[in-house]
Amino acid sequence: MSTTPEGPTPGFYVWRLSTKWRVAVDRAVAPLGLTHAQYSVVATLFGMHRAGRRPSQRQLADHTGLEALYISKLARALETAGLVNRTRDPADPRAMQLSLTTRGREVAQQAIEVVHRLLEQLLQPLGGLDSARTKEFTRELRTLLDVPLDPSIADGGAGGVIEFKKEQEEQS
Repeated sequence: MSTTPEGPTPGFYVWRLSTKWRVAVDRAVAPLGLTHAQYSVVATLFGMHRAGRRPSQRQLADHTGLEALYISKLARALETAGLVNRTRDPADPRAMQLSLTTRGREVAQQAIEVVHRLLEQLLQPLGGLDSARTKEFTRELRTLLDVPLDPSIADGGAGGVIEFKKEQEEQS
């Protein structure tokens, strides 16, 4: 019995969908001077600001799922653009706290509205952003995101490759 799937795998469809949506968001927020990744930072900071939070770069990385080094690079670019303030955390001088400037809040709010309209369009085949099918789809995506990765697989299977090489050497 073969475990090789016939046709495209679910992973292929997830990758294609994420690529399609990333490109669509990139195009939608470009007139505001943002990329999709920058949008993720300013939109998340906007939501955190409304909740009274001023996250560190590490906290923002953990929240968005982006690498801390990438968040740092994005934050510096957004600071240069006048959208983000980066300040030392008084509780931890190694950490940088992030907040939106007044202009950053304005741009974030505009971008969130643009992306909300885009999502409504992209989710129309499921009945729109507020439909029962979209809510179920969102629950399913969260379920998949919550599954922890097996370290032996997440590291590219390096452990298995090493074991395979040892077996090959022993057989020679």
